[in-house]
Amino acid sequence: MISNYFWKMKTVVVGLSGGVDSSVAAYLLKKEGYNVIGLFMRNWNDKSVIIDDECPWIEDSNDALQVSEILDIPFQVIDFSKEYKEKIVDYMFSEYKNGRTPNPDILCNREIKFDLFLKKALELGADFVATGHYCIKEEVIINDKKIQRLLSGNDKTKDQSYFLCQVNQYQLSKSLFPLGKLMKKDVRKLANEIGLNTANKKDSQGLCFIGKVKLPIFLQQFLKPKTGNIIEISSNHDIFNKNDVSYLPMNYSYEMGKKIGKHKGAHYFTIGQRKGLNVGGTKYPLFVIGTDVKENIIFVGQGENHPGLFRNGLSVSYKNIHWIREDLKIEEGKSFEFEARIRYRQPLTKCTLTLINGVLKVLFKEMQRGITAGQFVSWYKNDELIGSGIIN
Repeated sequence: MISNYFWKMKTVVVGLSGGVDSSVAAYLLKKEGYNVIGLFMRNWNDKSVIIDDECPWIEDSNDALQVSEILDIPFQVIDFSKEYKEKIVDYMFSEYKNGRTPNPDILCNREIKFDLFLKKALELGADFVATGHYCIKEEVIINDKKIQRLLSGNDKTKDQSYFLCQVNQYQLSKSLFPLGKLMKKDVRKLANEIGLNTANKKDSQGLCFIGKVKLPIFLQQFLKPKTGNIIEISSNHDIFNKNDVSYLPMNYSYEMGKKIGKHKGAHYFTIGQRKGLNVGGTKYPLFVIGTDVKENIIFVGQGENHPGLFRNGLSVSYKNIHWIREDLKIEEGKSFEFEARIRYRQPLTKCTLTLINGVLKVLFKEMQRGITAGQFVSWYKNDELIGSGIIN
């Protein structure tokens, strides 16, 4: 009983975002007996690119402060604006410039929440950090060694394990996810029952702790508009008739199709994108199937089933492979069966992972729509997130 008492009195710093999930997470931890501290992260404050009334940081920090007052817990605001720009924003600009599409939320978790935020929490004397992510952490003993397992949340419509695909064993050992076994509707119900001001606040749809941004304006701060050609590739082109598995993006050229319009910069577009092309007169909607930032060309195809939108393979360079379960790493020349996803909320799909000459090749059992360089693929075994990598 004594050891259990002291365990419950451990300190946890909760990343209060001003939303309902982190608010309820803080409440549950305090109810369990933890010494809870609320910490709000300020990561960005450029009003020129943020859509008004969509998750402004001042409003969110005020909501987080009010939550801490209701729960009677200490509260602090910490400014990570400089670090966020260096680690997330500059990286985003670089990736878009090179024709790749980054995932800032995954990067924010890796570089900010579970790195800088964790270090700050430990400086404050915390034993753990906690967030409102819908995922489950379990600690098991394998071969006399403690192993942290990261599992999908019970609410499959809200499972956020994908966003944590780049965390490591140490970070998991210091993390708590109180909402992992709860359903979203029950979280809101509980928030209303205890009178939290965030109970009915809509979920943020913006970048990690920033808000909803106007991405084209955001990118134009660094990537200047540059007029280029839009080339339509027919779905009947010979390039789509090959039976070979493609682990890399298709190499389209100007000569493969016909010019149908102009754009303001290939670096503003990503595979699968429909909006922003401003080209009419086609039988079916146009979708981006490829970009060439060097020649400043966008390649498009008609219809949501255009073959240029689908591939059943991708690859990850060795330096970009990350294993949460390092004990399950694949050795050179070996193959293993997993399930994987390439975006948030996408159903898991069976696949085979093979390490060949230091390159991880992922072969899906089914065709995947919109595989995009710069995004993350994450692989699972029985609902456990095993590892992830940046797509080539």
